[in-house]
Amino acid sequence: MCYPLATGAYYNSIDLRDRDALKKIFDSTKFDAVIHFAGLKAVGESVEKPLLYYNNNIIGTIILLETMANYGCKKLVFSSSATVYGWPKEVPCTEVFPLCATNPYGRTKLMIEEICRDIHCGDSEWDIILLRYFNPVGAHPSGFIGEDPRGIPNNLMPFVQQVAVGRRPALTVYGNDYSTKDGTGVRDYIHVVDLADGHIAAVEKLFQGGSKTGCQVYNLGTGKGTSVLEMVAAFEKASGKKIPLVMAGRRPGDCETVYASTSKAEKELNWKAKYGIEEMCRDQWNWASKNPWGYGKPDESTNPST
Repeated sequence: MCYPLATGAYYNSIDLRDRDALKKIFDSTKFDAVIHFAGLKAVGESVEKPLLYYNNNIIGTIILLETMANYGCKKLVFSSSATVYGWPKEVPCTEVFPLCATNPYGRTKLMIEEICRDIHCGDSEWDIILLRYFNPVGAHPSGFIGEDPRGIPNNLMPFVQQVAVGRRPALTVYGNDYSTKDGTGVRDYIHVVDLADGHIAAVEKLFQGGSKTGCQVYNLGTGKGTSVLEMVAAFEKASGKKIPLVMAGRRPGDCETVYASTSKAEKELNWKAKYGIEEMCRDQWNWASKNPWGYGKPDESTNPST
């Protein structure tokens, strides 16, 4: 967790589970609202290390909420996830769909959502917005801020990016026999800039006209599904690079098609995604080509060409 000062400087990160460190932050700065992003997010890791995820994500959130309440700060925007829909039986996913997370990471998001609903039920002074992200991708258009995952990427776009700059030899596509237009899985990808704008809209909603928000949930996506092969083709076009593919079997737990209904966010937050996969790939490549090794340094044994 980092937080801004009026001067524009930033404190070092702290662990939300460190109650004393969090208290010092709230002692030193008055907050009107909190946007809660802090959490572990790798699905595979959560399956291998469930206690790590429950401890970090849930306990950290409880301590944050307790601290906020102690200081009279009762406006929250929480970073949830489309994983709370589990394997939806139909698409697009609306906010009233049944919730059923299928892995420990998703269950932490779902549990935190339930905690937030219970908090508001017990104390109507709380105003909470739960934002269910679909698949954030891309980078800031400047090319100076982008995604640099540690180890093997868990998501499609950073993996494609690393293949394009020569850090990895090929992209493994898990499943090409789905009942989709090209046999590969379909997801709703959203540009990170659109996602950021969604948070601004949510905060504005919390303070809109002095009215009470209650505890509301909104999908943040484009409302359109894009297959793995469609995204690869768009990235090849944006980068001018060929992305070698290795076809593999389906991964357990992967859904065939998931994309969002965004009508509620469009109506109530006055927000709608502006960018498509072309802009997502363009900005991702701009970042990757400027920063082929992300924020780190190259392996001595590998020499990426951009």
